[in-house]
Amino acid sequence: MKNEQDDWRMNEMKKISALFLALAMCVGLMAGCSSTGDTPNSDQPASSPSTSTQTDVQTSTQPSENTELSGVVNLNGSTSVEKPILAMAEAFNEMYPDVKVNYDPTGSGTGINAALQGTCDVGLASRDLKEEETSQGLTATVFALDGIAIIVNSENPVADLTLDQIAKLATGEISNWSEVVDGYDAPVVLIGREAGSGTRDGFESITGTEDTCVYTQELTSTGAVIQAVAGNPNAFGYASLSAVESADGVKAVSVEGVAPSEATVLDGTYKVQRNFNFVFNSSKELSPAAQAFVDFALSADAADLIAGAGAVPLA
Repeated sequence: MKNEQDDWRMNEMKKISALFLALAMCVGLMAGCSSTGDTPNSDQPASSPSTSTQTDVQTSTQPSENTELSGVVNLNGSTSVEKPILAMAEAFNEMYPDVKVNYDPTGSGTGINAALQGTCDVGLASRDLKEEETSQGLTATVFALDGIAIIVNSENPVADLTLDQIAKLATGEISNWSEVVDGYDAPVVLIGREAGSGTRDGFESITGTEDTCVYTQELTSTGAVIQAVAGNPNAFGYASLSAVESADGVKAVSVEGVAPSEATVLDGTYKVQRNFNFVFNSSKELSPAAQAFVDFALSADAADLIAGAGAVPLA
């Protein structure tokens, strides 16, 4: 009887053990199934970052705006500003090799009109704007000063003239050089610029000879005037000081005892002088490249370039 009871207990214990084993296996399988949804399969790629994270990365790797400039800057106008403009354009191009600065030497009047019509970025004028021009929305900014040199042929003995004598020579009231210099008996020949020229406007307004000058020749550039005076012993004319200093065959006379120079233009003692201006159309916004060139030309960095080109920097 005892052996039968022991066998029964043994069988019950085996059943219970088998039941616990089965339960343990079920729990293990359920845990495995639950973890599969959270753990990536080794064959699957990791999750991608969110859209906002991608945007942040792209933004941080892009260069900041305006670190490089490109494009074209079109300048149109005065021939008198050629030397300082070309000097500044060359230096600016070294700073921004992808920007091309074009300079079209057409004369102040044409440059002002080009700015008005929007066919250039910046007009160049060697005279101040007139009321009818500012009333159409044009503005001017001075970038340098310039003396208007009164030039004669190198063979002419005259060395100094008053403003009154210059005016009378220009209008024909004085027709022979002997009236201003002893012993030089020769007819006076006036050579100047075409109508609309900033240099002509400056000369005539300063001497009070608007519309009364008697020209033998009216030429379309500063260089042409210098060459014509150099080729005629009896001639006189006017030209930008920056263009005269290195010219052959002509000389600049002093005016009322003051020779034209950077110092006498800056301190105002040389009376025949004018402004070099940038001309803008107020209704047209400058491109980044054009604005950068103007900012450079008006900065202290350009002062030595302007002076080296024969004009007078503002500072």
